[in-house]
Amino acid sequence: MKLSYSKTSPYVRKVMVLLHETGQLADVALADTATTPIAPDDSLISRNPLGKVPALERPDGPTLYDSRVICAYLDDRAGAKLYGKGQHRWDVLTLEATADGILDAALLMVYEGKLRPEDKRMDAWVEGQWGKIARACATLNTRWVSQLSGPVDMGQIAVGCALAYVEFRLGDRGWRTGNDALAAWFKTFESRPSMQATRPPAA
Repeated sequence: MKLSYSKTSPYVRKVMVLLHETGQLADVALADTATTPIAPDDSLISRNPLGKVPALERPDGPTLYDSRVICAYLDDRAGAKLYGKGQHRWDVLTLEATADGILDAALLMVYEGKLRPEDKRMDAWVEGQWGKIARACATLNTRWVSQLSGPVDMGQIAVGCALAYVEFRLGDRGWRTGNDALAAWFKTFESRPSMQATRPPAA
């Protein structure tokens, strides 16, 4: 299999952490791919019409995208059961959706600063995106820490990667403030070998 990836993409990091956790890293070749919403990689588009990473080429079917689809496929392939079943499965999926919502909002904030001309940037838009992140972190702190503290699952991986990206790109926003339980969980989770092995390069 071949994974189109970027070392700084938090969605790619979810896949990479899963590969480490399930012992599948040696089964996947990595193809470094530079792509943005306004300058997509032409070769990537032929495999993923959305022009986004990650995208996973496999020998037995069409290329898979986005990160949630790829993670579910790799989990099934390994028989790792990181999504669980019954009520636990719905909790895991909700956590993954919350984490991906944090990432979506964080990336929009980053793109606003990096890709949009300065005279066209909208502070209210940026603050609206931060509001989503702040509310999600508060909910994780009050509702989900006990779930996050159980045996490792895809919800934990997704939340860990999302918080790491917020720390990486928006660390001055102070997401930990008022979220002591979540911050304590993250400190432990980010020390896992899979998280340490997938740290993005310095900005």
